[in-house]
Amino acid sequence: MFEGTVTSADGTRLAYTAWGAGAPIVIIDGATAHRATTAENPATAALLADEFLVINYDRRGRGDSDDHLPYAVEREFEDLAAIIEQAGHARPTTVFGWSSGGNLALNAAQAGVPIARIAAFEPNAAVDDTRPPLPGDYVERLDAAVAAGRPGDAVALFLTEAVLLPPELVAGMREEDWWPGLEAIAPTIAYDGRQVGDALSGRPLRPDLWNRIDIPVLVLHGIDTWPALAAGARAIAAHLPTATLRPVPGQEHSTTPDVLAAALRDFIKEN
Repeated sequence: MFEGTVTSADGTRLAYTAWGAGAPIVIIDGATAHRATTAENPATAALLADEFLVINYDRRGRGDSDDHLPYAVEREFEDLAAIIEQAGHARPTTVFGWSSGGNLALNAAQAGVPIARIAAFEPNAAVDDTRPPLPGDYVERLDAAVAAGRPGDAVALFLTEAVLLPPELVAGMREEDWWPGLEAIAPTIAYDGRQVGDALSGRPLRPDLWNRIDIPVLVLHGIDTWPALAAGARAIAAHLPTATLRPVPGQEHSTTPDVLAAALRDFIKEN
């Protein structure tokens, strides 16, 4: 295992951990997650390190990575490009994203970031009535709460409007010891809100959304996950001509490292 940093185009320092050698696999976390919070990532990397160079980085503003304002989605495309270039030695790279990290990977590929193939676990989409869409002012309300010094309200907004947890449950969560850790990265929740864009609008996915992606894409969802997440994964897979949909054992927006590692290994070898 190796820990290092890369520098993005705007000077932002990004921290990462790498395991193994060989063809690179870059792991992108979803909203609120980073290296210190996602135990599945190092466990998955350990299973793949015999054959691949697995890189997990803290997205800007999270964990040990820095940030520069103002934010734009393009900055995270540049971040991913820097990881591929500097940590992955510019070799053909598989990018795997959890949740909205999968949306980021698709957006980056659409923008021209050199990616060989993409795998995404339950990327975000709401195109029917299986879940309510994000409110039209969701990102603006997140930014306003952070700017007003109310990061806890931003986290609560994410949990109620995006994750769809009951408000009374979220109110109790605010008393937990781990809540301040979420408040610390509250400014980045709006970053993911911008990355998912109108994929969570409740409308059919636009024909021009990801229309320049011509690389293999694997869309995964847990067999026993929440119905809205499976529906979103199916919608994205159906929207992308080069995509394959693969239900795997898993529930509640996650799967196990052994399942994920095997799926990624098979996907890379088949493509």
